Amino acid sequence: MTKRALVIIDLINDYLDHWDADKAVRLISETNKLAKAFRRSGLPVIWVRPEFRPDLSDAFLEMRDNNVKIAIEGTRGAQLHADLDWNPIDATVIKKRYSAFFKTDLENLLENFGVGELTLCGINTHACIRIAAIDAYQRDLRVVLAEECIDSYSEEHARVSLDYMNGKIAKVVTVTEIIDTLRGMAAPPE
Repeated sequence: MTKRALVIIDLINDYLDHWDADKAVRLISETNKLAKAFRRSGLPVIWVRPEFRPDLSDAFLEMRDNNVKIAIEGTRGAQLHADLDWNPIDATVIKKRYSAFFKTDLENLLENFGVGELTLCGINTHACIRIAAIDAYQRDLRVVLAEECIDSYSEEHARVSLDYMNGKIAKVVTVTEIIDTLRGMAAPPE
C-alpha cells in the first residue's frame, strides 16, 4: 500500500486575515480534522508556508516589482494561523515561490518518509495548490485534493483548475472519504 502524507500549504495569517471569515473557519476546521486523522494513522503532516526577507530580495518578481510586503519573516503575518492544529512533531517547509517543491526540502522529506501519495490542503487552488499538485505528479507521486480543505479567492480560476486537475493529475476527494480510507489502513510499524 502506498504511504501517504498530508501537505498543508499557505494557511498563514497574512492570507487568512483577509479571507471571508466563514470560509476561513471551515477551511481551518476541515484541515484540522485531516491533520488529526493523518497523525492517528501514523502518517506525516507537513506544513508549507512562504516567508520572505523584509527587503524582498528572496521574493518572486511580482512581489519585488510591486513592493508587496506579505509573509515577511519574523512577523505574525508569516506564521500559521493560530487555530490550526500544528504539532511540534509535524514537519515545516519554508518556500519562496508558488511551488512547495521549488528549491525546498519537500522532495527529500517525502523520500525520507517513503511517501508515494500526497493529500493537499490550503490556498490558493488556482496557484500554489495547482502548482504543487503538478510538481508532485511530475515526481510520480499520486495526488489527492481534499475538497473542503482547498480554497481560492478566485472562484472561476479555482473551478477551471479543479476541472483541469481532477481525474488527470489529481483526484478531488471529500474529507470524510479520506478519513474513512485512513481508518481502513493499519498504522505503519514504527
